[in-house]
Amino acid sequence: MANMKNAKKKIKTIAKEKELNNVYRSSMRTAMRNVEKAVASNDKEKAKDALATAIKRIDKAGSKGIVHKNFVARNKSRLTKKINEME
Repeated sequence: MANMKNAKKKIKTIAKEKELNNVYRSSMRTAMRNVEKAVASNDKEKAKDALATAIKRIDKAGSKGIVHKNFVARNKSRLTKKINEME
């Protein structure tokens, strides 16, 4: 347990940051899953809408430093490729 005042404050700050990071990360993962589901159901329009949301969420997480820039590029490319390969 922290004894100094600044250390106690840092613990609270880290907890708040972690909570926000979890929100960004979980919304990103949910958006990615929604794209996967739309592709699996072969619904191209729904997949395109889900892709737009997913790209926005992935970019947001990348800009906040929650995920690595290569993760952002790889997943945007992978999801876009899946939709482009649909009939």
